[in-house]
Amino acid sequence: MAFAEIISRPLCLGGNVFGWTADEEQSFAVLDIYAEAGGNFIDTADVYSAWVPGHQGGESESIVGRWMKARGNRDQMIIATKVGMLAGHMTLNPEGIRTAAENSLRRLGVDHIDLYYAHQDDPSTPLEETIAGFDALVKDGKVRYLGASNYSADRLAESLAISHSSGLARYEVLQPHYNLIDRAKYEGPLAETVATNALACVPYFGLARGFLTGKYRPGQTDSGSPRAANASKHLDDPRGLMVLSALDTVSQKHGVPLAAVALAWLRAQPTVLAPIASARNVSQLREIMTEVKLTDADLATLSG
Repeated sequence: MAFAEIISRPLCLGGNVFGWTADEEQSFAVLDIYAEAGGNFIDTADVYSAWVPGHQGGESESIVGRWMKARGNRDQMIIATKVGMLAGHMTLNPEGIRTAAENSLRRLGVDHIDLYYAHQDDPSTPLEETIAGFDALVKDGKVRYLGASNYSADRLAESLAISHSSGLARYEVLQPHYNLIDRAKYEGPLAETVATNALACVPYFGLARGFLTGKYRPGQTDSGSPRAANASKHLDDPRGLMVLSALDTVSQKHGVPLAAVALAWLRAQPTVLAPIASARNVSQLREIMTEVKLTDADLATLSG
């Protein structure tokens, strides 16, 4: 079965905030509403939230695991996690991949990972070894589907060619940095590689760290969010203000939040299966789960 066929709604809930800006109680509340609304695709990683003082990484995975155990809904959820960015587990050789996978399985409290990503490319390890390491996990039933994140078009294409020629499991999903304002790295060769090989695109930073929600405006950049500095930098780019203006126009036309419009634009792009967006509370979740059907004219306004 193709990966796209097991996703119930075209929105992947980002788990990067769990254990960081959302404590366990808040995280459970967000996960509950997401699941009640029919969502089943949750994205996390072993490195979430290692940047928080006193954390070791894997806190998000542990919260997701405890939530599934408490709700008894493991079989209804599609869980994606990643290997390759956590200190001590950044090498994508077979041994490193297996060790990291076993740690993630333990924290999640599951016997298999639905979608396992290489979080970033590892130039120090031959691609053949990386693919073999992932393939072994698939053959052992510990992983169902494979994905790549932060890969260049050339390295992704080479990886796919190795899988094909060797008869090994291949990457079925790409997770790139892509949104309405950050478009250059994905549109072009990378998107063409995804399309040519019938991969699914599941972009991260779908809301540009919150910038595309409209909460960052000239003179209003200090929201108290740890992402504020990175998000508000778009205000220094004239294109950032143009994108906000376009979002304002379309959101007012449809009577929906700016976040809903930004995510709808992503979903309308060729190859995109489901953008990733996170929410640290239920109010934010309801905004990103608002669905809107954009017209061709809306898409033209937004695309510029």
